[in-house]
Amino acid sequence: MSTVQISASDVNKLRQQTGAGMMDCKKALIEANGDFEAAIDYLRKKGAKVAASRQDRDSNEGVVIAKTTDDGKKGIIIELNCETDFVAKNADFIAFAESIANTAVNQAPESLDALKQLEINGIRISDLLLDQTGKIGEKIDVSKYETAEAEKVVAYIHGNYRLGVLVGLNHTAEGADEAGKDVAMQIAAMNPVAIDKGDVDARTIERELEIAKEQIRAEGKPEDMVEKIAQGKLNKFYKESTLLNQEFVKDSSKNIAQFLDSVSKGLTVTAFKRVQLGA
Repeated sequence: MSTVQISASDVNKLRQQTGAGMMDCKKALIEANGDFEAAIDYLRKKGAKVAASRQDRDSNEGVVIAKTTDDGKKGIIIELNCETDFVAKNADFIAFAESIANTAVNQAPESLDALKQLEINGIRISDLLLDQTGKIGEKIDVSKYETAEAEKVVAYIHGNYRLGVLVGLNHTAEGADEAGKDVAMQIAAMNPVAIDKGDVDARTIERELEIAKEQIRAEGKPEDMVEKIAQGKLNKFYKESTLLNQEFVKDSSKNIAQFLDSVSKGLTVTAFKRVQLGA
């Protein structure tokens, strides 16, 4: 172990030269016994300098992984990004994403930043991301981390790791797994904005009403009819855009609420999360 004293000014100087993080610079200087050139080489090997030089690059390719705990009570989704489809399809890259997802589902970090501070085989995920950036030569990062918790959580990955969904159900009835997957596929295809009418935020409702009123006025309808017609359009929005009121893709004679109730009386959705690659 080095006995060289590393000052804060030395760490800041290396940070200015490389753009790497403060802790990474301190570690590099310690490993290099205070030698700046050796510390820069260390950072380059770790990928830190490459990562810094690629911060302005788009990394919209990658994979989305959705998983649940063994008891099915909690679920997570992560999105691991790279720059090219070629890297995204690489088995090692997918395995790396799976290892991050496994860590997330096992340790349940509270945020994306907290996830990056967790370790895989004794190495912080933030350092592993830099290391992968250095090895692959593309900007590699985890951009999204979502969680869901319920009596029954079902995870679904759609389109070759392009989209992940979590669905939380209120009980573990017989057929809940299959029903949860059907609902997850519905969410993947139809992208609802909320579970039910009461879950739509006020700003969205206000915007939809305003758009509807402008459309109605443009059609020349009398002002005293505008509010009533706008409410009708809002109800149509609820039917098309809130999950429980959407027509079930597999059976248009039912909406999602009716479908779930037919599987088991009172079965319903309490939470969902949807992450689409690059969105």
